[in-house]
Amino acid sequence: MPTLIDLFAGCGGMSSGFRRRGFDPVLAIEFDLAAAATYAANMGADHTIWRDIAAVDAREIPRADVVIGGPPCQGFSNLGAKDVNDPRNQLWREYLRVVTAAYPQIFVIENVDRFLRTDEFALLLDQVDGGALAGYSLAYGHLNAADFGVAQSRKRTIVIGSRIGPIDLPAPTHSRDPQSGLPARRTTRDRIADLPEFPSSTQLPDATVEYFGERVPGMFKGIDLHLGRNPTPLSRQRYDHIPPGGGRFDLPEHLLPRCWRDKPTGTTDVMGRMRWDRPSHTIRTEFFKPEKGAYLHPQWDAAGTHRVNRPITHLEAALLQDFPEDYLWCGTKTQIARQIGNAVPVGFAEAIAGRVRRALEA
Repeated sequence: MPTLIDLFAGCGGMSSGFRRRGFDPVLAIEFDLAAAATYAANMGADHTIWRDIAAVDAREIPRADVVIGGPPCQGFSNLGAKDVNDPRNQLWREYLRVVTAAYPQIFVIENVDRFLRTDEFALLLDQVDGGALAGYSLAYGHLNAADFGVAQSRKRTIVIGSRIGPIDLPAPTHSRDPQSGLPARRTTRDRIADLPEFPSSTQLPDATVEYFGERVPGMFKGIDLHLGRNPTPLSRQRYDHIPPGGGRFDLPEHLLPRCWRDKPTGTTDVMGRMRWDRPSHTIRTEFFKPEKGAYLHPQWDAAGTHRVNRPITHLEAALLQDFPEDYLWCGTKTQIARQIGNAVPVGFAEAIAGRVRRALEA
């Protein structure tokens, strides 16, 4: 089995996809305790380091066939300040330090779509031209998770570095074009239609587990994460006016908050409702707040006889991120939501892993 190092491992979405393709994780590094505990619960604690990557000594880094990871991207995300000097933008340098120490045959970087237009990416290219990555060839571009069997539209930058010959990015396996000859994209219905429409609880079970000498909430799985909320009557009125594919512009004047009334353009997806027969919008870390995006449950009929006026649950978000229903989770509700929103969809990672595995075997 080819060996794998996962940096900024989060809750293990990327490693899960690579394990499905037969990779053996030998090291994972994650700074957030709850995320590291979730990773360890599913992948094993024996190779998991809960620590700042900058504090991991080169002597702790084994050789590995492949290094993967997504350095935190808030500094140049479309949702962030886009500050080149943001310290979070420097963490990819730590990624390169580990690549130098592990000397893998292949490395993979996953990041936000605009990463290719940043100064940090330009500096990454410089490292290939006589720097720390001399000897590696790079393939990079934008891929959408929905094109690889994930029921979510999530456009990301993927960089594959190889010192065993050029490796192309994986080709799409699904398409929204019926003339393409590929299977249709998977839909929201495919992943969450069988779940109860009305969650029975708003709280996680009262349980804790110990990892790395610390106790954290957990472990939770399946219906434990199917958590409802208690929206105000005003919020429920707003939800009731939003049809599938709609958003804040569907609200009548008397239900508009002042901030939206004074902003007649932009932020088009907030207070949005999903569609059953399309992939979901990108699942972010605050998917439980409809004012943050298109996160209302897709069930809504024009007659008003069958409407589910609530945001998606943690379980629904995890399934749309392509995690299995029996995946184990550690942390508070907010911590688990952050893990879900920051994860690489498992099926997306699996498609990348398949391309990498074929290159190694060739």
